Amino acid sequence: MSKLMRNEDAFTGLEAAIVLIAFIVVAAVFSYVVLGAGFFTTQKSQEVVHTGVAQASSNMEVSGPVILETNDTAGKVYNVSFYLQLAAGGAPVDMKKVTYTVSTKDNLKTYDYGTADNNVTLTWFNSATPANQLLEKFETVRVDVPVGDYIAISANERFTVEVKPDIGASYPVSRVAPPDLAATKFYEVY
Repeated sequence: MSKLMRNEDAFTGLEAAIVLIAFIVVAAVFSYVVLGAGFFTTQKSQEVVHTGVAQASSNMEVSGPVILETNDTAGKVYNVSFYLQLAAGGAPVDMKKVTYTVSTKDNLKTYDYGTADNNVTLTWFNSATPANQLLEKFETVRVDVPVGDYIAISANERFTVEVKPDIGASYPVSRVAPPDLAATKFYEVY
């Protein structure tokens, strides 16, 4: 007579269920890690885009003409004045940290705030000069840059005043001096 033998090499239903549950748990953990990494990457990318937009956009704009003032020597510009205001939607700008670079085809001079040769003056056009020196919404400030001692801007010469805040893009203001410069006069250039 033949004896029946049990074959114990096969998977039972319980063992198959345990393996299936293990696969599901591993897949869930893996997908959680992948989704978490994706959300983290998306957040960092969004921060980079916002920072890039803030760095690339200019927060200020010139309001009105650029005014050239000549001194008692005919044919030579002594002072460059212009009005600044915030661009639409611009963030406040700390005027103490703004640098001004005046350049012609032959000369270049940078004015930094708080240095010995910084004679740039700011005149505020609002209810009172702000204690924090921030150019904010609905404020206008006149900037006077004395170029006479450092830069020679003569008649019919192109010059550029680059306004560079500490955060954001620089704002170049390029103009051409009038064809004739008389002594002690003011000239509006556009």
